Amino acid sequence: MYQISIKSNFSSAHNLREYKGKCENLHGHNWNVEVFIESGFLNKEGMVLDFKDARICLDNVINGLDHKYINEIPPFDKLNPTSENIAKFIFEKLNLELSALNLKVKRVDIWETDNSKAAYYQDI
Repeated sequence: MYQISIKSNFSSAHNLREYKGKCENLHGHNWNVEVFIESGFLNKEGMVLDFKDARICLDNVINGLDHKYINEIPPFDKLNPTSENIAKFIFEKLNLELSALNLKVKRVDIWETDNSKAAYYQDI
């Protein structure tokens, strides 16, 4: 099995529903995202996917979150915009982007601070 990873970031604001504490108030993060893409085969150039193309796919997903109030973006207008839920959202959207290339996301890690990270993954 082969695996590549790429990193990117975006900035946004959110507040947590049903939460008692500081995060129930509107606040922002500079989110860092790392995505792992896995494949049992390499393309004709000997790569899982060109890193440039992987970044374009990821940017297509996170651009919809960048400099936005996440609570207003579906599904987060109803779903609590926790780091865990945002990681799953990115995972699912990126899988749609990669499906045409017969590739799958293995894992998405998302940091809301330098010391706090959530992840979402599925076994392929």
